[in-house]
Amino acid sequence: MKRLILAFAIAASCAAANAAAPIAKIQALLAKPSMLCGRFDQTKHLAGMKKPLASNGRFCVVAGKGVLWRTLKPFPNTLRLTRDEIVSFQGERVAMRLEAKQEPTVRMINSVLFSLLSGDLGQLETLFEVDGSVDGGAWQVALKARQPALAKAIGAISLDGGAYVKNIQIAEASGDKTLIVFSEIKTGEGAITLDEAALL
Repeated sequence: MKRLILAFAIAASCAAANAAAPIAKIQALLAKPSMLCGRFDQTKHLAGMKKPLASNGRFCVVAGKGVLWRTLKPFPNTLRLTRDEIVSFQGERVAMRLEAKQEPTVRMINSVLFSLLSGDLGQLETLFEVDGSVDGGAWQVALKARQPALAKAIGAISLDGGAYVKNIQIAEASGDKTLIVFSEIKTGEGAITLDEAALL
């Protein structure tokens, strides 16, 4: 996820929304809760390595506030994205901080990651060419980076789901591949724990 954030930072300042994709049907299928939390299971396949790297944890997307990404295993780590900053915690220690007043792209990064996790395809069009399809209540979307710098850093992204995003696959130009599976989705005020709410 850190790598994804840094890649967005490279390209966000020069992105432009200048194309439209047939995404209205997909947007109509997506639920739009003000608060959405759940579990994620991430598997990263590194080029040249047989054994993938696995991690899991909790995530929350809160409208008007931002994104909380908490890795629980194998090592605890928390990433908080708000309007004004991106903060990475190792335990209680701040390991990385990017502030909007120093890095103007922080607000764009927050917006794009929020859109990625919530399935807001309209916002994703600012950085990617969006190609989607619908089959009943299910949908699939392929994202191709518009800017060469972003394409070099990330490669391609695909998403699929129904009312919510279920899977995100990232194929990096380096050959590395990441699969993120979302489950145990809950919405509304009861979706977030007290500890998570305190962080946002």
